[in-house]
Amino acid sequence: MKGEVKAEPRPLHPAEAGGGLRVELPLTGMTCAACARRIERRLQKAEGVSAASVNFATERASVEYDPARTGLRRLVRVVEDVGYGVSELPASDSGDGVGGAEPARSAERRDLRRRFTLAALLSLPLLALSMSHGAVEAFEAARVNWLQLALAAPVVLYCGAPFFRNAWAALRHGAADMNTLIATGTGAAFGYSAVATAAPRLVAAAGGGHAHGGAAPVYFEAAAVIVALILLGRLLEARARGRTGEAVRRLAGLQPRTARVVRDDGSHEDVPAEHLAPGDLVLVRPGERVPTDGVVTEGRPALDESMLTGESMPVEKAPGDEVFGATVNRAGVFRFRATRVGRDTVLRQIVRMVEEAQGRRAPVARLADVVSGYFTPAIILIAALTFVVWFAVSPPGARLSTALVRAVSVLIVACPCALGLATPTAVMVGTGRGAEAGVLFRGGEALEAAQKVRTVVLDKTGTVTAGEPGVDDFHAAEGFDADETLRLAASVERASEHPLGDALVRHASALALTLKEVEGFESFAGRGVEGLVGGRRVTVGGAKLLRERGVEPGRLEGRAAALAAEGKTPVYVALDGRAAGLFAVADRVRPESEETIAALKALGIEVLMLTGDDRRTAETVARAVGIERVLAEVLPEGKAEAVRGLQAEGKTVAMVGDGVNDAPALAQADVGIALGTGSGVAVEAADVTLVGGSLRGVPAALALSRRTMRVIRQNLFWAFAYNVVGVPLAAGAFYPLTGWTLTPVFASAAMALSSVSVVANSLRLRRARLS
Repeated sequence: MKGEVKAEPRPLHPAEAGGGLRVELPLTGMTCAACARRIERRLQKAEGVSAASVNFATERASVEYDPARTGLRRLVRVVEDVGYGVSELPASDSGDGVGGAEPARSAERRDLRRRFTLAALLSLPLLALSMSHGAVEAFEAARVNWLQLALAAPVVLYCGAPFFRNAWAALRHGAADMNTLIATGTGAAFGYSAVATAAPRLVAAAGGGHAHGGAAPVYFEAAAVIVALILLGRLLEARARGRTGEAVRRLAGLQPRTARVVRDDGSHEDVPAEHLAPGDLVLVRPGERVPTDGVVTEGRPALDESMLTGESMPVEKAPGDEVFGATVNRAGVFRFRATRVGRDTVLRQIVRMVEEAQGRRAPVARLADVVSGYFTPAIILIAALTFVVWFAVSPPGARLSTALVRAVSVLIVACPCALGLATPTAVMVGTGRGAEAGVLFRGGEALEAAQKVRTVVLDKTGTVTAGEPGVDDFHAAEGFDADETLRLAASVERASEHPLGDALVRHASALALTLKEVEGFESFAGRGVEGLVGGRRVTVGGAKLLRERGVEPGRLEGRAAALAAEGKTPVYVALDGRAAGLFAVADRVRPESEETIAALKALGIEVLMLTGDDRRTAETVARAVGIERVLAEVLPEGKAEAVRGLQAEGKTVAMVGDGVNDAPALAQADVGIALGTGSGVAVEAADVTLVGGSLRGVPAALALSRRTMRVIRQNLFWAFAYNVVGVPLAAGAFYPLTGWTLTPVFASAAMALSSVSVVANSLRLRRARLS
């Protein structure tokens, strides 16, 4: 994770990003995707800004900038100059950004609720008056119009004021958005009706029609009801969108508020969790949440880590084991030493990763972005053409009113919001659901790429197997002492960082063998090591290395073949150019490996295993877990080439590894999946990180990706289909053949429901089963 850097003003939290800073700005006032694009374009053009991205669904702007050329106050002013706002984060520096924007969003929802309530209360009598208008006497018609004007004016001019204000802000910057359509439609209906009330004969002469006693027909109820319905739609949409971020807020809210610190004199003191410092000794009792990350010093608790990993079974801990903040102590009192606090904890890193992922667009959204850019101007043009056509073909006595109603219906029914919300809401809910299960996507790109995967390559050591090899057998060649040969081999391996060498060193230590210093140590990547110990040249590695050094394995080769057939890795020891011994290293298969591979096959995915181990050993392990194809004896630098070879076959490949040794292969793959654990969770260079390190997360990630992309495609289809059908229907294109048309009131109801339906469809992902 990129390091955090303090900057001004205090409510905003920038982070290092390359040569500059990155800041997340929580925005207010956005009403459609066009708003997001307008802010984004302005930020991108601002001096000192290297990159800017605005997410409509999360209502956040991610900006990278050079602090020597600009500052946060200037960035805030850029947003405000476009007509929008930046809400403040808590002064306490929560570190996750989740709660900071929530008060402002709650205030927005309260304002929406207040305006909608007033609009609804005034629109009901307006509807009643409009339906009874034809029953009144001629001399009463004009009075009814004036009464409707009195009722409609507060609705349009106060309740609908944000539409007009935002439309004017967009117009000042040479842009048009959803507010432009609403303001134009309701403004035209209200303005026409006001003129018709004050000067009915003028309107009638222009083709507006006439009612009793020359009173012209008015559409106050349409203007008011449109405002009320759109406010209702936005209120429902805001509430639904608020639910899309619940997963992240739940994670952030799990952090305990207090911690029980053990003082030097043995006394206990409850302190706020944010006051903890690295090195503090903390006591945790059964049923309590761990207040921060640390290492167990005393006790053997059983911790529920499901909030991080998605695994429901408690994990037993012992002194020396890591514990993570917000996990629950199910059994046993224990003490631990705090190692990471505040924004450095695994939980806070996860929250930040998910927020960053939710702010990144999926490539599938590009089409909607392009369409949305031309949408509003196109709708205004269609509405103008609709007005002209209906004015020309309608009866002279009703041409103005008919043309106006049709044009207003077109303006109101069109909905770019549904297009703008189709992708980001699904990405937001999908990544949040993944985070709850311990699956972290790097962004919309990773989410989309994962659904295309049809081939999964699993690294063997540490992925299919537990990655904790141990010496299972040691055999000395004739004429060599077993203990001395083992001592010399372990002395050389102590200078190595390879897991097999570490296993040999642990085995020698368990036998109480005293190791010696090595001179002239040399490592041969993927093949073995060599060095001088006490004047003797010691070579440890595979048969290939021995032969390169001019040593023949001899009779040990048959023994090695038998060990490999048992799924063990045979390693030779040569002393002074002679084969001196052979030891076998065994790495147990992960208990979930076979189940995971079966789940991947059920998804129609081909599974391969990639390893630098001996082929016979690799094939034995592969057979045990149900893998048919094995790429064995591949050197570390050759793993990326192996993945490239699969891609050359036309396969979309996901590589699963530990995220460190397999970094080149993870980067080469179409989707890199790292088995992350503990503090490494935020620094994995992969597209997907499995927090708990469980292989079960691989099929879960791919299944979630497929479901999320299916929801995105559904959203985009219905958003496009709604507008493709709704706009011609409102324009009266079907009227000559079917008599179908759409009144402004029904158009506003349909428009309000379109955005809500897209968000509601995305929310289904919250219930997605990943196992």
